[in-house]
Amino acid sequence: MQTNGFKMPGTRKTGTTIVGCIYKDGVVLGADTRATGGSTVCDKACEKIHKISDNIYCCGAGTAADTQQVTDMVASQLELHRMSTGRQSRVGTALAMLKQFLFRYQGAISAALVLGGVDCKGPYIYTVYPHGSTDNLGYATMGSGSLAAMSVFEARYKDGMDVDEAKELVKDAIEAGIFNDLGSGSNCDICVINQEGSTVTRGFTKPNPRTARREYTFKPGATPILRKDIEVFTTNAMEL
Repeated sequence: MQTNGFKMPGTRKTGTTIVGCIYKDGVVLGADTRATGGSTVCDKACEKIHKISDNIYCCGAGTAADTQQVTDMVASQLELHRMSTGRQSRVGTALAMLKQFLFRYQGAISAALVLGGVDCKGPYIYTVYPHGSTDNLGYATMGSGSLAAMSVFEARYKDGMDVDEAKELVKDAIEAGIFNDLGSGSNCDICVINQEGSTVTRGFTKPNPRTARREYTFKPGATPILRKDIEVFTTNAMEL
């Protein structure tokens, strides 16, 4: 049996719940705020809803650096496109840029995205997978908590919802991921996009508030000093 050789790196589980749905006048995107590294919670207030343009936003699941870099690159390319054409960005243009870039790397860039926006043709929700494949649906979920979130959409989604119904549905879908997936947690962020503009609400709901905080009452000098050593170092300074 061969004992030497290069050991392939292992996979690291990432955790996220991101969703999006179309309502009567636009789209609503949602995301949790937990960032994990293996079994360690690295950040409890991670921002997973990224701005592509004024009328297009994108939720990212997978490796945080990959999702941030990909969306930033597309946002800058769309800015140049708007300067060249003098027109509002189309959701389909952002979709083409994202999937062409991800397909080029054949899944090596770990970015699973829910793209949502409103343009002159109406509201759109797309899913973009790390290999570059896409779906166009009325509602979408991605991430490790996507199955729990999808169950909420499949049970309650309907066409022609108003904005309050859509926000409540997205909130419940994100909370389903938070409570049923160990990689998802903390708060629920949402983004509402319509023809009038976009609004991002951080901490739309906080289903896991920290209720107990330890108060430290140690008095100064409570820790004894066992030994004190002082050493003086001298150097020959060169004048310039």
